[in-house]
Amino acid sequence: METIRFDELELSAPILRAVADMGFEAASPIQAQAIPVQLEGNDIIGQAQTGTGKTAAFGIPLLQKINPKSKKLQAIVLCPTRELAIQVAEEIRKLAKYMHGIKVLPIYGGQDIVKQIRSLKSGVQIVIGTPGRVMDHMRRKTVKMDQIHTVILDEADEMLNMGFIEDIETILQEVPQERQTILFSATMPQEIQEIAKKFQNNPVSVKVLKKELTVPKIEQYYYIVHPKSKQEVLSRLLDMYNPKRSLVFCNTKRQVDELVEGLQGRGYFAEGLHGDMKQSLRDRVMNGFRNGKTEILVATDVAARGIDVDDVEAVFNYDIPQDEEYYVHRIGRTGRAGRDGLAFNFIVGREIYKLKDIQRYCKTKIKERQIPSVNDVTKIKIDNVLSQMDKIIEEVDLSKLIEAIEKKVNEEEYSSLELSAAFLKMALGEEAEEIEECMPAEQKYRRGRSKDYSSSGMVRLFINIGKKQNLRPGDILGAIAGESGLPGKMIGSIDMYDRYTFVDVPREYVSDILNAMKNCKIKGNSFNISRSKKN
Repeated sequence: METIRFDELELSAPILRAVADMGFEAASPIQAQAIPVQLEGNDIIGQAQTGTGKTAAFGIPLLQKINPKSKKLQAIVLCPTRELAIQVAEEIRKLAKYMHGIKVLPIYGGQDIVKQIRSLKSGVQIVIGTPGRVMDHMRRKTVKMDQIHTVILDEADEMLNMGFIEDIETILQEVPQERQTILFSATMPQEIQEIAKKFQNNPVSVKVLKKELTVPKIEQYYYIVHPKSKQEVLSRLLDMYNPKRSLVFCNTKRQVDELVEGLQGRGYFAEGLHGDMKQSLRDRVMNGFRNGKTEILVATDVAARGIDVDDVEAVFNYDIPQDEEYYVHRIGRTGRAGRDGLAFNFIVGREIYKLKDIQRYCKTKIKERQIPSVNDVTKIKIDNVLSQMDKIIEEVDLSKLIEAIEKKVNEEEYSSLELSAAFLKMALGEEAEEIEECMPAEQKYRRGRSKDYSSSGMVRLFINIGKKQNLRPGDILGAIAGESGLPGKMIGSIDMYDRYTFVDVPREYVSDILNAMKNCKIKGNSFNISRSKKN
């Protein structure tokens, strides 16, 4: 398809200036198709998914049509979730940056309705809302529909799946008939087509071709797994690839909750996102994922709508989606903005046939890989540590440290190789022992409860540092093992919170650990360690 620049689309100077500020020059395929059609005043049926630029596709011509001198409500955008409503509102505000007098307001459940009413009374031209909350304001007569000239249905198929079809019809019936109706949907089920037929006037169809929905820089792999081993396989892949941010997709809310509990028990910074969660909790989870405090977000497809984070390095399909288009939507969360991305798929039994359908649909190759062994993971970690050492040797002045090593070698009659190996073991913790012993994975430290000791034989210690200091449970494990000489596999549960950590250790080693840890630091952080008052 021919590349079209925004300055070729007859847009106003303030919008072009805002688009330039956002770093965009050429329109995406859906923008190039939809913007001219909407500017002409036509109704639109648009088929496009998140990540294709559809918000700007309907937002730019919408802003061009808004009269900033009138404080009346002129347009309404309906979205399936509060996250998407907030995201759409933020993008439209960016596009309206140089248009004085434009006010955009997201309205959704979970936010104080009195605050929303106050904002509406002050004058709003564009409302971005979820159907339920828009209906609420209609009943209260705090949203007046008589001056609305444009209605946009964003992700209409998701609103259908979430049971909003009747609300949508009620809202559309209250809006003036002389209006422009824009509908965007990733899929086009019969119910969506019926809404278009009933409420649109000779709509023009625009869509992104399926082949344009895939992201070419994403490496895609699949693993044949047993259902009960999925969590272990996921943990190994997370350890092996160590992605900065990961998205894990499950098909059910229950599976999200179970997986998050399991990952947190293994010491990962994981949080879940699904429709049954309170809105305040959803906000906290999303903020944590955006700012990097949460490294792994486990979500259902519906809850993941509206997530817009560019540096997701890996997507895991813990459960294979039922719909091929959902697969494209999921993996499109990684490999954005020209970056490389990874997509991993867990296949159980006959799901291999579903995977073949997905490959045909995406016109792509998903390669099979063997599940990495514990030793594979450990060897990769050793390679990563050694690579970091290469960088330090090249970029850092090590002369003072070399003198300290030479002194230690001369005083203790260690070889430099022995000291290097000791430092590597400290960096890897117990994993250094795993590569030597080749113990079964079930017997290894999994950042969770120890299976070797009963609770009566363990004592809980309190340490006054935690996640806020960018620590992982493995850092605590390595420090205790390295300073006290206690084998890492003898350390029990490590429960880490934002500002403190609890560690279970064998009762007979408590004194040794407390004495050994008195004056040391963990990743440069000073700390206090003591028996927990909960013992």
